[in-house]
Amino acid sequence: GSGQSPKRRRYKIDIEIYEARKDTWCHKKGEKFRYPQDLGKICPWLRGSLHDFIILLEKGVTLPWKYEKTPYEKVIDPAGITTEYVRCPDPTADLVAKITRTCIS
Repeated sequence: GSGQSPKRRRYKIDIEIYEARKDTWCHKKGEKFRYPQDLGKICPWLRGSLHDFIILLEKGVTLPWKYEKTPYEKVIDPAGITTEYVRCPDPTADLVAKITRTCIS
């Protein structure tokens, strides 16, 4: 064999604030962030929660749970799109971020 490994797929990662209390101090519903460019704009607590999910998604991992019949039901790889939902650890924030992974190569 040639010793070459198959070309690794590349992904674009986008983060959107999917849910947030109207009076929350950090993020508003609908805010969008690009990864990694906008990481510094995300609250450190939420960024910490997102970290492991983003690393896995970047490596091509798809987490098997689907959250079926909930508002967080995931899209898993039709046409290269996969979603994941992550909650902020602040118990009062009611804040959920949606990560979207899009295959770009």
